[in-house]
Amino acid sequence: MQLRNYSGLSAWQLLAAGLTLSNSGLAVPVEDSPRQYLLAGLDLPPKYSKKPKSPYTPGFKDPYDSAVDAVGEKLDPLPYRNGLGASVLGPWNRERSRQSPDLVRPPSTDHGNLQNMRWSFADSHVRIEEGGWTRQTTVRELGTSVELAAVNMRLDQGVIRELHWHKEAEWAYVLDGEVRVTAIDYEGGNFMDDLKKGDLWYFPSGVPHSLQGLGENGTEFLLIFDDGNFSEESTFILSDWLAHTPKSVIAKNFHLAPEVFKHLPEKEKYIFQGSLPGSIDDEKPTGEGVKKSKYNFVHRMLEQEPTVFSGGEVRITDSKNFLVSKTVAAAHVIIEPGALREMHWHPNADEWNFFLRGRARITIFASEGSARTFDYVPGDVGIVPRNMGHFVENIGDEPIEMLEVFRADEFRDFSLFQWMGETPKKMVVDHLFQDDPENGEIFWNKVKGAKKDAVTLPPQNNDMESEQHEL
Repeated sequence: MQLRNYSGLSAWQLLAAGLTLSNSGLAVPVEDSPRQYLLAGLDLPPKYSKKPKSPYTPGFKDPYDSAVDAVGEKLDPLPYRNGLGASVLGPWNRERSRQSPDLVRPPSTDHGNLQNMRWSFADSHVRIEEGGWTRQTTVRELGTSVELAAVNMRLDQGVIRELHWHKEAEWAYVLDGEVRVTAIDYEGGNFMDDLKKGDLWYFPSGVPHSLQGLGENGTEFLLIFDDGNFSEESTFILSDWLAHTPKSVIAKNFHLAPEVFKHLPEKEKYIFQGSLPGSIDDEKPTGEGVKKSKYNFVHRMLEQEPTVFSGGEVRITDSKNFLVSKTVAAAHVIIEPGALREMHWHPNADEWNFFLRGRARITIFASEGSARTFDYVPGDVGIVPRNMGHFVENIGDEPIEMLEVFRADEFRDFSLFQWMGETPKKMVVDHLFQDDPENGEIFWNKVKGAKKDAVTLPPQNNDMESEQHEL
């Protein structure tokens, strides 16, 4: 139905008049529907529009500390919780507060002085070079990142991260595009391969290598180093070494006249535009002493068959299936909306997280009654120290895609759910439900199967939602 203009009256005037008469009990041929209100530019009446009360108000009550997606719901978090708190009068960064709503209004279960466990690469200094850039997150940016450091690097088509090596081992995940890697191993065997999104490489300490962007848009990748004190500035670079070595010595080393080296770079090239390479077969060395490496320094992580759970999926890559990766293990995790990376802990290493997409919250339990909650968006880094209990909850409307990375040879975790089911019933009930045997029976019937569901999707619980109400 279309609203036409009669006697110079606009459509919204006719609708408003008609609805007024209709409400008075007179018969008027005007359709009362949400569509007509919207077409007429009018606000929907309460019967068609019930907007939930903002959780960031003095009277809002939530005894369960449910997650709030402040980014997705375009809310401005304020420090109100269950009748406590007050408004903000001073300067206020709205965008920052939206990204960290659980810092503005922590769950009532948070307590203590746990250190900061979140950093955004957006806050890292960017080093800009010819055809590329790099930025890093180390213990200097995030004080709790003591076991691992990270570098985010971009190389355009044909751009080279020059020949170099590190004291630390280097693990990498290709975020997008294509990249060629070259290296030689400890026995002098050469290695070359082309990688795409979701592929990994690992170069042990001291192994010299290079990286070059391929394809129309080059590449971007995440580098992980097995020491939080790592600095990208401390890399051993070919051009830097030769620039600080007498040319007479270089000439002796290569059995050539010193004049051959008179135009060597005067300083490190680091990232620079190179020539577009041909295929690996066209580019591979063919000299008399050349030999192929017997090691495989790359792995196709996203080509692994995932382990599927009720709320998502997990791919684990460690020294069991990526043999050369002796100091870094990782998991690629998908958490669907409403799902939870179950409550668990890792006994052998700190967890270093990188969020590729989605919005998450993590509460970290540090013993001694101490716990703190953090929120994460794409590009954020999170730390969970070893043995500290935690979960990862999807608080947004899209899947979370994240990397869990560890300075370890194997991925290991303990599931709280599985632990409960593997423990005698009386022991569990006496611990948690000694004064509530009825709910203790309900709990035991749920966990007794001891089935691990690493990414779990609970059923909708209307009873819990009904407890969120105005005081």
